[in-house]
Formats: sequence, C-alpha cells, structure tokens
Amino acid sequence: MKVTEMKSSPEKPNPHNVSVRMLYNTEHAQAVHIELKPGEALKKHITPTDVFFYILEGKGIVEIGDEQQEVSQDMLIESPAKIPHRLLNPGDRIFRVLVVKAPRQTEATGMLE
Repeated sequence: MKVTEMKSSPEKPNPHNVSVRMLYNTEHAQAVHIELKPGEALKKHITPTDVFFYILEGKGIVEIGDEQQEVSQDMLIESPAKIPHRLLNPGDRIFRVLVVKAPRQTEATGMLE
C-alpha cells in the first residue's frame, strides 16, 4: 500500500504561479492538488486529455469553454479534452481542488493567456 500525504508532496513550479502538488502519477492517470488563495486563478489553458475537478474546500469558479459556474465543496466537474478551462478564486477563503487526468497526459498543456 502506498499512502501519500498532500502536505508532504513538494509544490511543483507551474505557469500559473499557484500551489500545485502531484499526488498520483502513473502511466494511466494523474491526480494533482491545487490550492488557490483569495484572488488567485489559473491561466486559461487546454489539456489534451479529459479532466475532472473535485472540490475539496471552499468556493470558486470553474470556467470551461464559454461556460462559468460557481462551485463548492463536494462537487465534481467534468472537463473534456481540448476545451479551454481554468479555475478562479474570487472569494476571501482558500479554494482547494483535486484535479484528475485520465488517461494520463502525454502531450504538453497549451497555455492561452
């Protein structure tokens, strides 16, 4: 059995300049923890694989294509491959999200901003 504690995973440098920690990374899937402080947001980008977001804590906005929706704890949001998307935290509390990519991403993410 392998157990990974989120806080023990190092933060990964990223073009969004936010807290990103790789929790799971195999040839089949990836799981990443993202923490957005108040006012932080991901830059709009495109991933070459399907993604889903599971909201762990707080409230924020998920933008996929032309749609935006406020989301909160215990919601799961599907984001199809090759559709521009981003996460935003316009609130005044931490917004934590588990991001799962399946199958595992093998091509680079396309940054749009």
